[in-house]
Formats: sequence, C-alpha cells, structure tokens
Amino acid sequence: MIDSHCHLADAKFAQDLPDVLERAKAVGVSHMITIADSLPESEKCVALCREYEELFCAIGVHPHHAKDWNDESERRLLALKTYSEKVKAVGEIGLDYHYDLSPREKQKEVFITQLKFADCESLPAVVHCREAIADVRAILEEYPPSNVVLHCCTEKFDDVAWIIERGWLLSFTGIATYTNADDIRNTIKHTPLNQLMIETDAPYLSPIPYRGKRNEPAFVVEVAKVVAEIHQVSLEELDRITTKNTIEFFGLS
Repeated sequence: MIDSHCHLADAKFAQDLPDVLERAKAVGVSHMITIADSLPESEKCVALCREYEELFCAIGVHPHHAKDWNDESERRLLALKTYSEKVKAVGEIGLDYHYDLSPREKQKEVFITQLKFADCESLPAVVHCREAIADVRAILEEYPPSNVVLHCCTEKFDDVAWIIERGWLLSFTGIATYTNADDIRNTIKHTPLNQLMIETDAPYLSPIPYRGKRNEPAFVVEVAKVVAEIHQVSLEELDRITTKNTIEFFGLS
C-alpha cells in the first residue's frame, strides 16, 4: 500500500519521523509520497527522500504561498528537480478560495506557471482545490500537464466528472470516513477504481477512529477500508489497484 499524499516535512513530524515510518511499514504501507506546499518545504522533501528509501516527493508552491512566488522560484524548482530523481510530481498546486491567503489573481498566475513547468518537465500535477472548482477546471483545460490528480477530493461527483472524462485521477482522504461525508462517498462510488488513489494528507484530516490525533501514513489503511467497502471489493484487491495506480501516476521504479 502507498500513501500517495502526506506532508512528512511538516514540523509536526520533526521529533519522531523514523517511528512514523516504521509504524507505516508495520501495517503494510511500503512507500509514501511526501508533498511540499512551499519552496522551503520542497527542499526539505528532497532532503528526506535522500535519507529514506521508502519516500518519493512532489515539489511546488501551494496557493496559500502563491504571494511569495518571485522571479527565482521557478529556477529553484528546476534545480530541485534536476538534483533528485525522486522528485516525481509538481505539487501541491492549485487554488484555494476558502482562506484566500494569497490574492486570487496571484494564485491563478502561480498555478498556471507551475502547470507549464510540470508539462515542460513531463511531471504530473498534484492539484489542490477548495471552493474553486470552476476556475481550476478552466485553467487545467487550457494548460494541461501530462497527468493530474485532484488530491483530497471533497467535491460532488457532478463537479469532478470532467476529471474522470479526461482520464485523470481523484484521490481521497480520511474525510471519507466521517459521518457527514455522504457526498464524498458518492463521488468515490462513481470514480472508476483505475482512476482512484488513497492518501492521508498527514498530519491533517485524521480518519475515524483517529480523529483528534495527529494523522500519519499508517492510517491510510482506514481510507482503503472505506473505499473497498464502497466498491464492494476486498481490501487486498483495493490495495493492489490503488498501488498500481500510484506507481503509474508518479512513475515510481
């Protein structure tokens, strides 16, 4: 099993990351994709990947940090990509209109720039979207990279069916285990298994029964259980399919 999206460079893992990785391996999580949300975190992700064999990473600037993008930012991303063969995607990038921590026009500008970078470097894009699905769609359709996953999908299926039609992927988190997440579970039901990934988004969004605790990659098993139940397949079959999807999406060796 692979946790396709976690933030292991986050300060919440600074004190016990080796233990976190061991707990993941103990429940069958063999690899993890650690995702960046800023340039400093991108650098940390690359450093972690050099230290831990089981890690791969995505580099990029989250819409919250789009305001910090400058003329040197793309050069720094290229340097990281060139430096490490374990950089497997650009992300997480996208739009966030819930918090608006960066101006919306700046978010769009930085999103487009990073999509062009991903396309130029033949890397897939890990996309963040919150309350911005119409603009995310418009931008992705105009500037499509080689492949896309909409991470932490919380949208109704009708709002993301176009992603499936394009042959791209949706990824789901522990939110799918929450009592009031019927819309998300319906989206999972309508997402073909060969276009689906599972993730924790750790240290955030802990699934039931771990709500209130720091999330970590070992808990991706709880997401897998819910998805397997919805699709009426065994956990082993769900594991096989989503692992294959993740390997192919990120081009893992």
